[in-house]
Amino acid sequence: MRNPSEENYIQQLSIDCVIFGYHDKQLKVLVPKLVFKGDFCALPGGFIYQEEDIDVAAHRILQQRTGIGEIYLEQFFIFGEASRNSLKFIEKLIELNSNELTGEWLQRKEYDWFTKRFVSIGYYALVDINKVVPQNTDLDESIEWYNIKDLPDMIIDHNAIVGKALETLRLNLDEKLIAFNLLPETFTMKDVQELYETIFDKPFARNNFQKKILDLNVLERLEKKFTGAANKAPYLYRFLNKTAG
Repeated sequence: MRNPSEENYIQQLSIDCVIFGYHDKQLKVLVPKLVFKGDFCALPGGFIYQEEDIDVAAHRILQQRTGIGEIYLEQFFIFGEASRNSLKFIEKLIELNSNELTGEWLQRKEYDWFTKRFVSIGYYALVDINKVVPQNTDLDESIEWYNIKDLPDMIIDHNAIVGKALETLRLNLDEKLIAFNLLPETFTMKDVQELYETIFDKPFARNNFQKKILDLNVLERLEKKFTGAANKAPYLYRFLNKTAG
């Protein structure tokens, strides 16, 4: 890994990404575990080059982590408390890994670069989990999907960032018709209802929910899903305007 202080990054500004996926009635978040001793987990993130648009930087980071280019991505919040910095995290990391860290990591300029106050731009991404091939970086021991109800403890304020991303996702779900980005190309009405119930963590009345979704006029009905019993098989649907953000 090249020293960030020697790259042409905007100082004290970062991007943190909450990557949402959906599988088996669970809303999931992609979380890397850092390669260092100490069980340090963090949201996928990175820095912005001086001549780089912020959205371009976010797409670059997301493609590096998911292996896909077509992705729904939205900026949702700026995390900029005066006390927001990595000092406790970096000092703990150094304490547990001083024998393994190279001299470069312990250089004063790198320590100062990482431990200053950082303003972070929060993005959330919605992906078809079946299309994602999670990608490690040089700093990752692993990168895995976690149920949003069972996230590991993450560094700095990253757990709070996930909470804010979920809050914003719920607010935007109907207005921007974005839930379908979490589903495969074709799905049943039951799939849609289960997704909504998972995101909002509450049940919906079947008839009212189906009417609400169909009244949006954004779904194309296809053939029935083969189940071996055609008279009871549900219809498959496809979203008419599934696009990346």
